[in-house]
Amino acid sequence: MQSFTELAAFQKAVESHRLAVVHFWAAWCEPCKLLDQVLAQLAADSPAVAALRVEAEEAADISERYSVSVVPYFLFFKDGKVVDSLEGADAAALTTKFNALAAGGAGAAAAAPAAAAAAPAPAAPSYVEPAAGGDLQARLRQLVNQQPIMLFMKGSPDAPRCGFSRKVVEALRSCGAQFGSFDILSDEAVRQGLKEFSQWPTYPQVYVNGELLGGCDIVLEMHEAGELQGELANARQAGDDPKAALRQRLERLVNQQPVMLFMKGNPEAPRCGFSRKVAEALRSAGEEFGSFDILSDEAVRQGLKEFSNWPTYPQVYVKGELLGGCDIVLEMQEAGELKDTIEEMKARM
Repeated sequence: MQSFTELAAFQKAVESHRLAVVHFWAAWCEPCKLLDQVLAQLAADSPAVAALRVEAEEAADISERYSVSVVPYFLFFKDGKVVDSLEGADAAALTTKFNALAAGGAGAAAAAPAAAAAAPAPAAPSYVEPAAGGDLQARLRQLVNQQPIMLFMKGSPDAPRCGFSRKVVEALRSCGAQFGSFDILSDEAVRQGLKEFSQWPTYPQVYVNGELLGGCDIVLEMHEAGELQGELANARQAGDDPKAALRQRLERLVNQQPVMLFMKGNPEAPRCGFSRKVAEALRSAGEEFGSFDILSDEAVRQGLKEFSNWPTYPQVYVKGELLGGCDIVLEMQEAGELKDTIEEMKARM
């Protein structure tokens, strides 16, 4: 089997074969070795299907391109396009999907539903999915604030179920951090909901005092740069004082993007006319901006008033400094000064 570390070479190889199966593996993962043998035997029996290998953690560009965050993981290609996938060490499923691809390629994606129809119904999930989105949002807020430092990962710190999660655990432990964890494989509602909640599509995810610090790449980069320990130490200190923790969280939020709008609702669905007008003003000025729905978090809604000494919403921040509320922003827009003022603040800070 051919192995690849470079994205361009990998894509060229996939496109050069009509049918291909790719095994994303890791040296530390024992099940990967068994699945390698299964794939090799299947490929030997069906020469029309190319068997390729990618060491997931050593070929980050390829893994990111195909959103691979767990091993073993398989992708099934036909004419250069992904037609099916398989997560986990399931030799029987690998054989079924491989044979379906070999039989014609188009059947690979359809084979799974057919097999599922014949299989016994799965056991009921261990979680109960909330009936309303608001209930899930409240639960997610509670989870990310469960401890000052929270790691959402595959598996547990003592038994991680993917290499990316293992590396982040090692980085946190090397900093002497005390942290809580949540196994996202144990709860599909949390696993899917947290991606939207944080606007971060992969796992693991690390939260500090309720705010996303980052995923694997960001945490490891901070660790290598010697910045992670200080960040976590500050978080633990703030976590002992609720007011300090909230202030630190607000500082993170107002600096989340160069221009931040704290509003009721979101720019696509504002929940008050003042918020809608300010969002429109920023757009008309050609400014890209982040937003936060203050109706989704009462602690932020009340705390930001004191933090900024501004009693109403919406509020606009530039590089962490308050620009103003609705009246000020609209006055600047009418005077043709809004864009220039924002750009001056960006350059000054």
